[in-house]
Amino acid sequence: MSDAAGADESDGGSAGSPGPMRRSVEVEYWVIDGDGRLTDPGELVDASAGVEREFVSPLLEIKTTPCESTAELRDELFDRVGRVSRRADELDKALVPLATPLHDGEIADLESERTRIQDRVVGDRFEYVRHCAGTHVHVEQQPGHAVDQLNALTGLDPALALVNSSPYFEGEPLAASARSVLYRRLAYEHLPRQGELWPYVEDTEEWARRLERRYEAFVTEAVTAGCDRETVEACFTPEDAVWVPVKLRAAFSTVEWRSPDAALPSQVVRLADDLVDVVDRAVTTGVQIGGDEGRVTDDAVVLPSFDAVEARVEAAVRDGLEADEVRSYLERMGFDVDAYEPLSGELQDGGSLSTAEARQTRLDYADRLKRDIRRRRPAR
Repeated sequence: MSDAAGADESDGGSAGSPGPMRRSVEVEYWVIDGDGRLTDPGELVDASAGVEREFVSPLLEIKTTPCESTAELRDELFDRVGRVSRRADELDKALVPLATPLHDGEIADLESERTRIQDRVVGDRFEYVRHCAGTHVHVEQQPGHAVDQLNALTGLDPALALVNSSPYFEGEPLAASARSVLYRRLAYEHLPRQGELWPYVEDTEEWARRLERRYEAFVTEAVTAGCDRETVEACFTPEDAVWVPVKLRAAFSTVEWRSPDAALPSQVVRLADDLVDVVDRAVTTGVQIGGDEGRVTDDAVVLPSFDAVEARVEAAVRDGLEADEVRSYLERMGFDVDAYEPLSGELQDGGSLSTAEARQTRLDYADRLKRDIRRRRPAR
């Protein structure tokens, strides 16, 4: 739910910089105690650079700086997550790489004016957002190509299926990506266009107009809910008052993809690498839009119609990589689908989870994260 804070830690740097297209990631992890209960991160915030609290108590965000290569991104993410994980061991805590806490009842907010405003605007449905942990990938804007990058990421949104990590909400199976259902369909149901994927844009001016309309709608809703307009406008800008899956971040000169679930560090790095490859090709060869198929060729990144993208996003959320139309589409768009093993697929065969079962599952996947870090720890 939070937006990137601090271009030095979380975003892709200034547009126009020479060299490779820089990328950075932000990954949110649940914090648990030794019994698998959600708990406050406490001292974990100080375990590494790039670590911040999220807007709910048991959620921690770990960010990288802008990196010029996959190797650099891998080293930095693994180093930072590893530092936090080792400190967590010392405190009898652990990090859980799942998109929802599976089952745990009410989750407390951290006190802030921004959160209080959002709570009043969204109302009871804000509870859905409290159960979401995701991954954000930032790609450095290339001068004159920001629209191609934005449209490419829009067309690639079904790639969220590659790292779906939790099918559960409140102990019940919901979808391959329960988080996407909570965020896109349920939380912002009465705020048109807030949590949805937006259609392709013609130019940056069109993006700015859309942003301004949604911002004014948000401010109006906040005032109607009893908030002071000046306070709302002081807490939110047009750019950080929308929570859409793909965003043009003018303040940080990045294009941000916010759709993926929280996942293992190795999965996050692989996804960012594959994503940047396609976006880089979109910049160098150009983007074409039309038809229902979509493909990456030597001459262009061909994006299907927006309706076709939406249909595949729906399948990616509901069925993940079990959907043949999602697998074939992602393969045509340049992804090695067989290289991915989404955690959600390991959990989907089960029925309802009790609170005790959810706690044990969180402990099991916290161990998975530790093994992921140990197995792929970068050489020094």
